Amino acid sequence: MIKNINSNLSYGSYNPYYYDNYGRNSYRNYYEIEEPQENNQDIGNTAIKAGVLQLFALGLHKISEFCSTKLMQGKEFTTEQNVKTVAERMVKDNKLKVDVGFIDNNNVTKYTQKYGQALGKELDVVAAGKNAFYADKFKLAVAPKSKPSLILHELGHAINAHKGKFLKLLQKSRMIASAAPTVLLMLDGVFRREDNKPNFIERNAGILGFLSFLPTIAEEGIASIRGVKAAKNVLGKTVNLKALKRNYFFAWCTYLLAGIGLGIAAKLSFVQNRLERN
Repeated sequence: MIKNINSNLSYGSYNPYYYDNYGRNSYRNYYEIEEPQENNQDIGNTAIKAGVLQLFALGLHKISEFCSTKLMQGKEFTTEQNVKTVAERMVKDNKLKVDVGFIDNNNVTKYTQKYGQALGKELDVVAAGKNAFYADKFKLAVAPKSKPSLILHELGHAINAHKGKFLKLLQKSRMIASAAPTVLLMLDGVFRREDNKPNFIERNAGILGFLSFLPTIAEEGIASIRGVKAAKNVLGKTVNLKALKRNYFFAWCTYLLAGIGLGIAAKLSFVQNRLERN
């Protein structure tokens, strides 16, 4: 899907387990005086870390918006008819049973009536020229009439869905990736260390969060590659594919940024909880 399903990156707050490493007992009074100072210093450092992560999240959001804008403003690499020719070949050569549509405000009602309100809002966004998508459940691939070349990427998704269980699994992984921070918190509790120090999950929450989205990043890239290859095979040297590759690159970047954002969300959840527990 060209749309950055995370175009407005979500960096939610979660309630992770937190281990207090400063609950020490001692008969020496100066320890009792210094411990709150140490704890205050730890709180300060944690608060700074949370602030830095929030700034990174905000920066990623802005960059993702920039990439999305560049994608939709990008020039078409060829005519609408040429795009339709490539799309027809992709459907035929891969024996796809997919309804291919180019939508604007003049024909969006026809699609809404055919596929119901389940896709109503999404189809309106496509008609406005702000999105394109492939819905495997409905076997439907659509792109804005004002941006027809996006359909080749969507048909790349359709091909992925019909090319074996592995690629199908990559597609479905996006549905559970957003739950990664919560899953990591649950695992963190299961594998809690007896000494209450951060375990492997807590130390690497950011990396693990990003890795959970990596299958989606890979599948999006494969879909774009299929679209570019099909255009090259059908149209040959009669067109310059540079504009198409540029547009697809910006689209792919939004998913890469979404993966990084998910990693930040996972890490931030642990940091925020540490502040709450202190």
